[in-house]
Amino acid sequence: MKRLFSLKRVTRTNYDDDDMVEGQDEYVELNTDAGFDAKSSKVMVRSFSLEDFSDIKPVLDVLREGYTVCLVNIKPLKEKDLVELKRAINKLKKTTEALDGDIAGFGDDYIVLTPSFAEIYRAAGTEDLE
Repeated sequence: MKRLFSLKRVTRTNYDDDDMVEGQDEYVELNTDAGFDAKSSKVMVRSFSLEDFSDIKPVLDVLREGYTVCLVNIKPLKEKDLVELKRAINKLKKTTEALDGDIAGFGDDYIVLTPSFAEIYRAAGTEDLE
């Protein structure tokens, strides 16, 4: 009777799921071109001309895309209406600052707007748009 109630000791070994796989090598194929568009990774430099306040819309649109440096000719609007010019420059300045970009005057007739990754070099003693 002693044998009837005796417990048999069983040794158990733990196996990982990986140990059960025999000789199967799994490879994950990575697509190195995913999310990479050669056209959008290049920096574009575009020129614009402001003849009216409504001409700032295309400038703001390409600036928001983030890959375009804008050279804006302000001479036509400056000769036409200084109040509209100040309004347009203020709008461009606020949008550029909101995008962490940079804006500066380039001569008397141009302004330059850059996206967040670019910075405009300013020599000591030069004026900024204010």
